[in-house]
Amino acid sequence: MLITGFLFFFLLILGVPIAFVLLGSSVAYFAMNPMMGSIVAQRLASSLESFPLLAVPFFIFTGAAMARGGIAHRLYDLAEGMVGHWRGGLAQVAVMNSLFLGAMSGSSNADAAIEARTIAPIMRERGYSNAFASVVSASSSVVAPIMPPSIGLIIYGLLTNTSIGKLFIGGVVPALLITISMLMTVRIVSKRRGYGAMREKRLPLTAIMTRTRSALWALAMPVLLLVGLRGGWFTPTELGAIAAVYALIVGLFIYRGFKFSHIYDMLKESAHTTAGVMFIMAAASVFSLILALEQLPQAMLQGLLSLTDNKYLLLLIINIALLLLGTVLEGLALLIILAPLLLEVINNLGIDPVHFGIVMVFNTTIGSVTPPVGTVLYTVCSITKCSIEEFTVEFLPFFLALVLVLLALVFVPPLVTFLPNAFF
Repeated sequence: MLITGFLFFFLLILGVPIAFVLLGSSVAYFAMNPMMGSIVAQRLASSLESFPLLAVPFFIFTGAAMARGGIAHRLYDLAEGMVGHWRGGLAQVAVMNSLFLGAMSGSSNADAAIEARTIAPIMRERGYSNAFASVVSASSSVVAPIMPPSIGLIIYGLLTNTSIGKLFIGGVVPALLITISMLMTVRIVSKRRGYGAMREKRLPLTAIMTRTRSALWALAMPVLLLVGLRGGWFTPTELGAIAAVYALIVGLFIYRGFKFSHIYDMLKESAHTTAGVMFIMAAASVFSLILALEQLPQAMLQGLLSLTDNKYLLLLIINIALLLLGTVLEGLALLIILAPLLLEVINNLGIDPVHFGIVMVFNTTIGSVTPPVGTVLYTVCSITKCSIEEFTVEFLPFFLALVLVLLALVFVPPLVTFLPNAFF
């Protein structure tokens, strides 16, 4: 185990992609015992033999179709109509747009990439700094993995045998809190920098309603998700397939944002994204087997419970540890490795797994925006050409706002559990 740990950190320091770090150190562990050599291949294959995992490629394709189908443009118009008259108007629009797009894609990387390509250039033209535009694009995308359909929540639900429907509905209130915190932070920073509104007066209600009707087919997606899950009409996997077909029909025939000839490119893009997610899941599954064989879950349980038996204090300790780990490990890998390990801890303390799932996914998503290994950070900076140093300085007030929301979710569980308990 010592050699495995050394190889893990050595590959991490070299900057090797996290999937290969996990797989490489796992192969080294099992190579020491020739009798267990076939376990790696078996575990890689068996970890992906799950029917609910089909929801992941379906929702990834849904996000791709939504982004290209003219839906993003209509959502932008609606967001501009709602908050364009606020201070820092264009940045406020970016935050609201992330909330709407998050209900389509379920991926912070996809959301951030769309924002960085579309709104960030306009922000620079209007006098916003490149670093501020980059940070707004990245930090506002944190809402996407909390809003249904969230790929992170699907994976957490599969790993911990928690109801994905309850996780989806439990993410609604936290998503709204994240959005409000980002809007307030943008307002404070914009006031200090002198960033103005997009227009002097708010739009009349009739104009906003017109834009709402234009975006109605896009806004119907989260309603379809929640009503379908609440009514028990679809499983999350079936809902993913229905959402993909819905996005395809809306993009092709209603908004006409793409043609039949574009579908192949969308399928290819979705396949690449899905392959990346699945490869990380498979590699992390092999690595988690090592942790189980070395009885690390039991050691972690005993170690954490020896610190305190107060569940809120223990949740605080776990979240601080996750925030620190999130600065060096990719969020999805962190979720896959630690969720099954921490499940035993939260069960022993009587913590609702739905509550913990939302908190953990949100925490690891914050890590994806945090230097030095944040995937969303690098996605945005590679598009906007912003330096990591400038991004880090500009990100500090947004990081503080996100951590405050995280603490609120940790210490006030009904913020997460109220809606799922009411719906189910």
